[in-house]
Amino acid sequence: MITKPSRFTTKYIKFNKPYGVLCAFTDPSGRPTLSDYIDIPEVYAAGRLDLDSEGLVFLTNDGTVNHRITSPKYHLSKTYFVQVEGTPDNEAINQLKRGVLIKGNYQTKRCEAMIIPEPDLSERSKPVTPHGQTTWLRIVIREGKKRQIRQMTAAVGLPTLRLFRAAIGPIHLGNLQPGEWAYLENNELDFLKKELGL
Repeated sequence: MITKPSRFTTKYIKFNKPYGVLCAFTDPSGRPTLSDYIDIPEVYAAGRLDLDSEGLVFLTNDGTVNHRITSPKYHLSKTYFVQVEGTPDNEAINQLKRGVLIKGNYQTKRCEAMIIPEPDLSERSKPVTPHGQTTWLRIVIREGKKRQIRQMTAAVGLPTLRLFRAAIGPIHLGNLQPGEWAYLENNELDFLKKELGL
């Protein structure tokens, strides 16, 4: 018996988004977009990164997985390396952990926050130009308001200079360089679906 190929093949992609790339496939203003790097039809980013943020973007044509990654109901962690201006004291770190008020009326949920050594990241196309001492933080959140990390660090007096997403749940970039993408390995997908209750 001959099995006909499925008309719909699910695709799961991880991409290392460079600085200055719009997290969309089109842009009326002509800025660099995902389509400059990924030539795969009908996949969509599950949660975006700002133009000036870098790192892991997950793309798929699986609507259920996309929804569960972006919904705070499923508590999937997102891990960021954050370069801030200034030297945080214990109180600032504890404030981030407890949650801070952003956008005037939203209290962020409890999260993980700690000072880390400078991570081994590729040089950014537009180098950071700090005015003084800088510090790297590792922040892990399980929600995703627009520009949340930047607003959180600003709320404790630590402006974000560079923001890099290192992981989404169990998915990491591995050896992917800025602008490179790869399909998820079967074990990565199994771990992701398990965390999402699928």
